Amino acid sequence: QVRLVERGGGLVEPGGSLRLSCAASGSIVSRATVGWYRQAPGKQREMVALVTSGGTTNYTDSVKGRFTISRDHARNTLYLQMNSLKPEDTAVYYCYTYWRRDFWGQGTQVTVSS
Repeated sequence: QVRLVERGGGLVEPGGSLRLSCAASGSIVSRATVGWYRQAPGKQREMVALVTSGGTTNYTDSVKGRFTISRDHARNTLYLQMNSLKPEDTAVYYCYTYWRRDFWGQGTQVTVSS
């Protein structure tokens, strides 16, 4: 069983920054593809950023150049640094991994508003 616990959401003004963290059980951050998804009200959940065990990253086009995914192998923690935030980034952000099946965190709310 894989456990994922997100932290770091909140309310931020447009143009601001937030860093999300996801503490994972075991050494899953190093062994599997891990990443972040988000779901805005009335919309489908979408991939935001993924990183493979080998370190290859993939971002959805709308966040390229603004968001950065990274891992701390020693702490088994995944991060998402979000800069230049826009109102359309408002969503619940979920930590994700695949290890024989999908695993999801409980989600953390990010609200971008003035």
